[in-house]
Amino acid sequence: MAHLGRRNLLSITSSAPHGLFLDGGRLGEVFLPANSAPNDAAPGDELEVFLYLDSEGRPVATTRTPLVMAGQFAGLTVTDYSPGIGAWLDWGLDKDLLLPIREQAGHVSPGDTVVVYVHVDPRSNRLVATMRLDRHFDHNPAHYSAGDAVDLVITAETPLGYKAAVNHLSSGLLYHAEIGVSLSPGQQLKGFVKSVRPDGKLDLSLDPSGYRRVRPLADRIIEALNDAGGELDLNDQSPPELIRERFGVSKKAFKQATGALYRDRRITFAPPGIRLATGREPGAW
Repeated sequence: MAHLGRRNLLSITSSAPHGLFLDGGRLGEVFLPANSAPNDAAPGDELEVFLYLDSEGRPVATTRTPLVMAGQFAGLTVTDYSPGIGAWLDWGLDKDLLLPIREQAGHVSPGDTVVVYVHVDPRSNRLVATMRLDRHFDHNPAHYSAGDAVDLVITAETPLGYKAAVNHLSSGLLYHAEIGVSLSPGQQLKGFVKSVRPDGKLDLSLDPSGYRRVRPLADRIIEALNDAGGELDLNDQSPPELIRERFGVSKKAFKQATGALYRDRRITFAPPGIRLATGREPGAW
């Protein structure tokens, strides 16, 4: 069954000078413009395409993948505003995505980045965006366990930290005190479930916890020391931004890993960095 707002594998039923016609099932025939069709495509072939509606409300296909699909959260740029209608968002296709006035949370202007959820509007059957995110979160905590790796979209900043959409499904929070870096609404990144709250919301981390975090990171630090001739200009007093840039982890995780290496006498602290311990030449472990 073909679905609007998603990628679908559809069969080519016929060709025309300006494109191809695809079997859209319950949606009927779907047109794929020639500028989006493979040159060697022919009737009977199957193509993976994204389906949306054109300005006349007819289903149309493209082989391009938009920045966001139905059922997903994303940060999109406002390209235009139509009084009485809403804002238009760049989602990577020729036809911009509508953010209706009733779905806006606060004033938006061209050039703004807004975090939205995309879905098929049951009233118009069109793909639209909404800034009213809470109604689209699943608050059932049974999907997750502490330590699960997840995909995150930052949705807002609060005094405690950053709210995030988790796997385009649930809501969670990254605490300022634990990440040590600045994030931006709409930013996409990898993270981990730290704990599941009774209300179903999730406490999140950018790093895995416990031994699963420390040992692999310690191995990477030793590898980096070997590659650098035995010394690195980073230690547990370095700015968190530099640590995140070099190793992709928080300052807390870096301190835990270097602490473990120091206790095992594998490194020494040599401000402003660390070095392999005496007797452990580059390449040794």
